[in-house]
Amino acid sequence: MIGLILAILLFNLIAFKKNKILTGNQIVHIWTFTIAFQFIFDMFVEFKYHGYWYFDKEIDLTGLVPHLFLVPAVNMIFLNWYPYKKGIAKQIFYMIFFVLFILLYEIVTLLPEPWGYFHYGWWRIWHTAVMNPILLLILLGYYKWICKLEKNAGCK
Repeated sequence: MIGLILAILLFNLIAFKKNKILTGNQIVHIWTFTIAFQFIFDMFVEFKYHGYWYFDKEIDLTGLVPHLFLVPAVNMIFLNWYPYKKGIAKQIFYMIFFVLFILLYEIVTLLPEPWGYFHYGWWRIWHTAVMNPILLLILLGYYKWICKLEKNAGCK
């Protein structure tokens, strides 16, 4: 639990203090989208097929904490620092760097408690390496859609 609390504090501090581009409306959209999308994904991988889990295999309040307060902040960091106006090579490099960062962090979360809180069933690190670029691209597409909706609505 110590590792999770430290991560939540650190990632949320970075997400909100270093935010240069995300508006309040976009933050609410990203936060809500992240929670909803992660719950849909985890409903199958975590709860039905027991591929991985937070703390215990059962649904409990402590398992909700990373869903609600950790992953949305990480997504904010990803979107805030994404090189939107740079070339495709820089965007690919950023994606690779960010996926490597997430993989490293996931390895840390696998440590025994009190530092770790994440556990594998049949899921392995290579599953994360394959899935995270796809999930981040979906997040990026959602963010661009929200920006387009804001622009069309005359916001910003």
